[in-house]
Amino acid sequence: MTKYLILAFCGLSLQSHAQTKSVSFQPQKKGKQLDVIVDGKFFTSFIYPDSLEKPILYPLQTATGLTLTRGFPLNTRDQERTDHPHHVGLWLNYESVNGLDFWNNSYNIPESKKSKYGWIRAVQLTGYKSGSKKGELSYTANWERQDRQVLLKEETTFTFSGNENNRTIDRVTRLTAQKDTVKFKDVKDGMIALRVTKELEMPSNQTAEFTDSQGNRTKVSASGNGANGDYLTSAGKKGNDAWGTRGNWCLLAGVKDQQQVSIAIIDHPKNPGYPTYWHARDYGLFAANPLGQQVFSNGKENLNLSLAPGESVTFRYRIFISSNEKPTADLLNEQAAQFSKTKN
Repeated sequence: MTKYLILAFCGLSLQSHAQTKSVSFQPQKKGKQLDVIVDGKFFTSFIYPDSLEKPILYPLQTATGLTLTRGFPLNTRDQERTDHPHHVGLWLNYESVNGLDFWNNSYNIPESKKSKYGWIRAVQLTGYKSGSKKGELSYTANWERQDRQVLLKEETTFTFSGNENNRTIDRVTRLTAQKDTVKFKDVKDGMIALRVTKELEMPSNQTAEFTDSQGNRTKVSASGNGANGDYLTSAGKKGNDAWGTRGNWCLLAGVKDQQQVSIAIIDHPKNPGYPTYWHARDYGLFAANPLGQQVFSNGKENLNLSLAPGESVTFRYRIFISSNEKPTADLLNEQAAQFSKTKN
């Protein structure tokens, strides 16, 4: 009890001082899938079949076994919304790369329109290593046009860790331009993102309509069925006020199955556009987009990133998942400070 009181007085939590657990990997014989196991418990899977438009981590589970990502479109659940089929698991891509939309591509795009969309293909698992305190997984991939011309080479490393309360994913992704100059137009949809379970949506009684870069419209129904999530940023913005604001971290927290659960995305000082803008929607899309500054700033800022052939850009993010206890701002500041010291 004395130890807990001292930690609480310091503004921290037992979550950050729990013993780190072992991480291992389990390849699946069917399909291109590698399961991530923390302390003998399933955490997530790296999934990269040719049928998907990008590689993903899916689903994401808490240390107590609760799923925090939406099931659709891979595994539709009862009373769960089925909008935006490109919102699946945890992913990283962008809406406008040399005019191609990587973000909105999905099985739902007609073949006649596919040429306007990019595809992250040729995913190769280059290695994975288990450990007593962390596990690492690396892959390469091509950001391609539909005719398979490669615009960008991707090299990504995930570092997984966890304890009895938390799960952590550190993602480092390097993108290198190939034969052509690659331009990331300043737009709204990007960069690292996940779509959460219905309980982490924010309560809403309105139906909203969204249009992608090619004019395709998607309606999102009013939320219900236990939606109780809420956002908080490092700048103190809450709820819908978090959208379109800057911060070096953003937390989405709520209750599922009578248990406090949360996901935080933490930015890195070396990332372009730091601190990032938050593309955090009430219907469960949770994204950090450092490149889409014009929309979020109402035209006051812009950032049109360009890479000459052979040039690279690196994006670094931490995903911090908690259960049983909502992280404090002090704990997330501690996580952000720790993550900022990574050298990759």
